Amino acid sequence: MERLRGPLISVVDDDISVREALPALLQAFGHEVATFSSAEGFLEAAEMSGTRCLLLDVKMEGMSGQALYLELRRLGRHIPVVFITANHDEVLRTRLLKQGAIDCLFKPFSDDALELAVARALAGS
Repeated sequence: MERLRGPLISVVDDDISVREALPALLQAFGHEVATFSSAEGFLEAAEMSGTRCLLLDVKMEGMSGQALYLELRRLGRHIPVVFITANHDEVLRTRLLKQGAIDCLFKPFSDDALELAVARALAGS
């Protein structure tokens, strides 16, 4: 299988349907994709160092997306993050954006919204 040459986008979500659906869409946008079922799995992965944009679920079993985001900052890893969440909470969205997230998309989100958020993340990385 030929490797795509686009930027590496990592998807961290404990929902298998998200991990199965997003890679094909992101690859259609021209990106390489790595998926992880947990924040801990991402932290341990070699792909972390090459990730140019992180699509990160807010609420997961174990370490939450917010906790992973703060841990990456603590480690000096400033990977642009686009949060994704099923919780339509504007207060949470505002807080995440103030903390430095590129965007916070509410599930289900459109292909266009995802493509725009990822493009903004890559432009800033």
